[in-house]
Amino acid sequence: MNSASPALRARDVHFSYGGAGEAVSGITLDIAHGEYVWIIGPNGSGKTTFLRLLSGVLGPCEGRVEILGRDAAAMGALERARAVAVVPQGSGVIFPFTVEEIVLMGRFPHLGPYGFESAADIAVAREAMRVTQTARFADRAIQDLSGGERQRVIIARALAQEADILLLDEPTAFLDIKHQVEITALVRNLKTEKNLTVVATSHDLNLASAFSDRLVLLKDGRVFAAGGPDEVLREDVLSQAYDTDVYVGEWEEGRFVTPRIPEYRKSK
Repeated sequence: MNSASPALRARDVHFSYGGAGEAVSGITLDIAHGEYVWIIGPNGSGKTTFLRLLSGVLGPCEGRVEILGRDAAAMGALERARAVAVVPQGSGVIFPFTVEEIVLMGRFPHLGPYGFESAADIAVAREAMRVTQTARFADRAIQDLSGGERQRVIIARALAQEADILLLDEPTAFLDIKHQVEITALVRNLKTEKNLTVVATSHDLNLASAFSDRLVLLKDGRVFAAGGPDEVLREDVLSQAYDTDVYVGEWEEGRFVTPRIPEYRKSK
């Protein structure tokens, strides 16, 4: 790992799915070691595609993606998996594996030629379950868990990879408010405790404002705005990006300061 380089770097990255036009169009972005970056934007803005480009699962049609100072295109799948762990949308688990079996799958990039887990691998998996508070489910089938519990298991699987970078695609989708906050706070704590670089896509601007170090707002496959929450989550910026009236309030001492009735409310 080259500590002088960003953890992730995109340089003039373009990507298209066949002849459907560009899903990502000329994005240049550096993500520093230890950052917690949220990628936000309207549907179809390129969030998931850009996350997959950062992971190396997709290769850019033009431009370059670097992972820990290495050209992602030159890295093998196992090398990338040791550097980057991905939490996809939904668990993607069909068969009734136990929680411990699911988490042990995260050790695959580190297994020897025969693919058997060692005592050290099992210890890593159990530590991942401990920090995600999923150890008590170790012997249960993942299908028997709630959405929030299942998401913790998938995060534990990613932690078991012992990668420096954690990418999450809509990690709070389909969860209620309580579990959204719990999962987001968990990831934030793990970032600090494990010194991880974390990039997450999300539609939830409230969570983004509360937990991110930096926001990257995409529109039409391009970076529309980037910076701290105070710089990006502004009414003028969001209204242009989402093509609708947006109200941004500040919560202070148990109440919203400078409350305002949005125009679309007045018209009803």
